[in-house]
Amino acid sequence: MTRVADYLDLVRAPASLTVLGDALIGALAARGPGAGGAARGAALAASSVCLYSAGMAVNDWADADLDALERPERPIPSGRLSRRRALAVGAGLTVTGVGAAFAAGRASGMVSLALAATLWAYDVVLKPTAAGPVAMAVCRGLDVVLGAAGPGWRAALLPAGAVAVHTVAVTAVSRGEVSGSTRGTGVAAVGASVAVAVSTLVGRSNRPAALLGATRYLAAVLPGQIAVARRPGAAEARDATRAGIRSVVPLQSALAARASAPLATAALLGVEGAGRLLGRRRSGGDIT
Repeated sequence: MTRVADYLDLVRAPASLTVLGDALIGALAARGPGAGGAARGAALAASSVCLYSAGMAVNDWADADLDALERPERPIPSGRLSRRRALAVGAGLTVTGVGAAFAAGRASGMVSLALAATLWAYDVVLKPTAAGPVAMAVCRGLDVVLGAAGPGWRAALLPAGAVAVHTVAVTAVSRGEVSGSTRGTGVAAVGASVAVAVSTLVGRSNRPAALLGATRYLAAVLPGQIAVARRPGAAEARDATRAGIRSVVPLQSALAARASAPLATAALLGVEGAGRLLGRRRSGGDIT
């Protein structure tokens, strides 16, 4: 009998916490603290979580045959969920996520359509290609723009770019989770993460808070990437990937501090704590 826990494993539930701040930092960059209202913010957060979770379900549907060889513990190859049911979950969450975005406004809804199309293209076609990491990065960048859609959206290009570059680095490292990575990938990931941290200090900001956030981000993401640069084995790549997924929340906190939004920064610190707690109880999941 299928359990709720099997569905949570399918969508990598703890990892979905990492997208809660995407639309928030987009809105903060575009329109400042307090803009948009709580109802819009809740709708966009729901959209982000649904679309991220949809991507995970579609990922497992598309990779079922490969996972039977490389990750037999996952819900589909282990027999806990059928491939057809995983596809239905992915499709249902996609529709729900797009609907939630349109509830927040037409501009956000249009961005969600682009995001949904990109995540399906990544899972079904692009993931094994050279364009895979870039497609994943576009997904996360669009998730930030989801919150910024509307007046002032161009001001969110920097935080969207920071999250996207972080995602490129994490996704590139994640490709070595089974067979190992390369030292060059680890070195490039380190360089990308340092550049991302520096970007949080550019432009308008609460400098001390942003600097603290950037330091926390580097403390979370660099050790795993440095380990890959030194010894690019599969275990190191898996550890770096998990750390990279979790470290996007400290990055969001730094970007919220950049926008001089202490309440949002505190909320994201709470999300980070919840993610750590859930991560101890259930694997945060890889992204491939």
